[in-house]
Amino acid sequence: MSADDYKLGKSPTKESSVKESTAFEKVRVEESGIKETAIEEIAIKEKSAEVNNEELHLFKRVKVGRTNVLRVVKRLPFGAYLSPSSSKGFDVEEILLPKRYEPEGLKVDDLIKVFIYFDSEGRIIATTDIPLAQVDECAYLKVVDVNNVGAFMDMGLMKDLFIPYAAQENPMVVGESYVVHLHLDEHSGRIMGSSKLDKYLLEESHYHKAGQAVDLQIFAKTDLGYKAVIGSTYQGLLYNNEIFQEVNIGDKFKGFISGVRGDKRIDLALQQASEKTRGDLANQILDFIAEQGGSTTLTDKSSPEDIHKQFKVSKKSYKKALGALYKRRQILIEKDKISLG
Repeated sequence: MSADDYKLGKSPTKESSVKESTAFEKVRVEESGIKETAIEEIAIKEKSAEVNNEELHLFKRVKVGRTNVLRVVKRLPFGAYLSPSSSKGFDVEEILLPKRYEPEGLKVDDLIKVFIYFDSEGRIIATTDIPLAQVDECAYLKVVDVNNVGAFMDMGLMKDLFIPYAAQENPMVVGESYVVHLHLDEHSGRIMGSSKLDKYLLEESHYHKAGQAVDLQIFAKTDLGYKAVIGSTYQGLLYNNEIFQEVNIGDKFKGFISGVRGDKRIDLALQQASEKTRGDLANQILDFIAEQGGSTTLTDKSSPEDIHKQFKVSKKSYKKALGALYKRRQILIEKDKISLG
């Protein structure tokens, strides 16, 4: 298969099964303990059964692209062999942990936490190095090389993460960083990445509830605001008028679900809008109006920036608090000012 053929290949989605294929990969020479600056491109030979039956069986028992806890079954001068099996017979399925990754004092029958991936020769191999991201996760990674088949990103291992051109939302540039989703290639089972996150992240949710705390990572800018990864499975929208701090692609935040729309898409916020926080805000507003002599021109028509400057909340939260105060007849809302009731 040519490089051009490979560039046109499809990346897997969450529903894809792991199959075998030809792939071009960039490899770092792993004979030394450091990354080699000279890059070698190799074509992995196409085979009808690229991973033999034993490897396929082993593939089902370990999580490739993830950390696994395996047992040491034997030690040799060049490394230790690990197994996901408790069996000690001669038919034990084994994964090599190269000597350079062995912790001091490692013994047969020890359990060890390792990351599993395919090396440049198509063999399943283990490392005690933990990458910046694992399969089914998203991460903000830096591009270290671009060539005629795609881009390569530093993922914290000697072998870089491959992003084929077909999996790039926009052409990647050396030295720049992008949020990518890591997955197993649907043919070869090797770890690959994609910046086309819409293909992997669910937009509709029947699970999330307003006020729920979530982990967020910003991955794209839109006219309405910023799109963010929720955990590692969903995506949501953080509106411009709800943002009052510096936000950049790749940033991680503790955020909240502000609501789930009728179409089940998720709206996000960086501040929690609870009854308690609204109550606290209402008291702050009353104190502020009193300090201003009984009235203020900071109304529900004021700019989001002016509101945030004074109360450190969004305009939406400010208007809700004003509404609550008005219903309790604690304030009067006029065209250009708010007064104590």
